[in-house]
Amino acid sequence: MNPRIRQVVLDTTDARALAEFYRQLFGLSYRPGDEPPPSGEPDPQGRDWLVLQNDDGVPLAFQQVDELPRSTWPEPGVPQQLHLDTSVTDVAALTEARDHALALGATLRYDRSDDPEEPLYALADPDGHTFCIFVA
Repeated sequence: MNPRIRQVVLDTTDARALAEFYRQLFGLSYRPGDEPPPSGEPDPQGRDWLVLQNDDGVPLAFQQVDELPRSTWPEPGVPQQLHLDTSVTDVAALTEARDHALALGATLRYDRSDDPEEPLYALADPDGHTFCIFVA
């Protein structure tokens, strides 16, 4: 009997903001009960734990922490420790996905988009977690 991966959990100092970044980036939806409250209302879930559902993959969860050292990868210092690999169908979609991520607040960390075998971008989300978008 082997355990099954249930979800990927990202630590964050702002669970709601990071969940919103990934919700918009990947077109995910909140688990029932984790949706943002009406404007101006308290957000107790957003200060603790949120889950985004993924119809064709593993859910993403966000766990509130008090402090989080930002990864400095690819520079030395603080390693990335974990990263998400995502894929698109072609180079045009790669560029579009990169632009979408940047517009949502991501930072470009590494550009290998001209690689003939596996073009990719490595980016960091607003909390510094690394994720890659590549053509597969």
